[in-house]
Amino acid sequence: MKKEKKDFIVVENCCLSPIYSLLKLAPADGAELSAVRPGQFVQVSVDGSKTTFLRRPISICRLDRQSNHLWLLVRLAGEGTAALLSLAEGSRLNLILPLGNGFPLPEGACRILLVGGGVGVAPLLQLGIELAEKGYKPEILLGARSQSDLLLVDEFRKIGTVHLSTDDGSAGERGVVTLNTAIRIGWDRIYCCGPAPMMKAVAGVARNIGAECYVSLENMMACGLGACLCCVEKTVKGNVCVCTEGPVFDIKDLTW
Repeated sequence: MKKEKKDFIVVENCCLSPIYSLLKLAPADGAELSAVRPGQFVQVSVDGSKTTFLRRPISICRLDRQSNHLWLLVRLAGEGTAALLSLAEGSRLNLILPLGNGFPLPEGACRILLVGGGVGVAPLLQLGIELAEKGYKPEILLGARSQSDLLLVDEFRKIGTVHLSTDDGSAGERGVVTLNTAIRIGWDRIYCCGPAPMMKAVAGVARNIGAECYVSLENMMACGLGACLCCVEKTVKGNVCVCTEGPVFDIKDLTW
């Protein structure tokens, strides 16, 4: 898939909480957005920060064909992401996209569960949309510390049944996602993205119930092109760069 270095305009900066924003971007040249696979990501140039020299990797949250908008879910993590959260409408961003390999889509009948935690819900939204367009009825399990940390719940409800887990019990079931009754119903395939401990726990559940499981890793990346070796992950086939060989992996290929 051809990579592009392209300018985008911030159409809308939706503040979801003090530490999360949903950026809706449109190509500056007005051209139709190229195809992307759910699970791929972009590298964003942060021009508004004097101390941020490297691009920031951000998962593609949604590719809205009707409006020709690209959605990025951004979490405050440092000065670079703080600059992104503060962007005004009309601001310009330069992206390299699409990068990495996305989630493989199933063939034939399949009971599917999407499991997301925190900002890790981002790549699952486009995945859920494409699964629904193909006639699947995925269910979604979202986890967070508390109700205020749950993200894009209404968007996921447009796709399928949503189950919630919060550490404090303020929404859905109390506890981590692997304690949620929904995860043990019996699934053919589980897609997951979130903090590494959560993904490893979900992978363990998938093995126990005999489900296929694909996870999107969130290793630190600097270049997104496999040159800097910041994101190397140990797999059963040896060490690989997550940005080029992933970020999506079949758990059978990981040494978890």
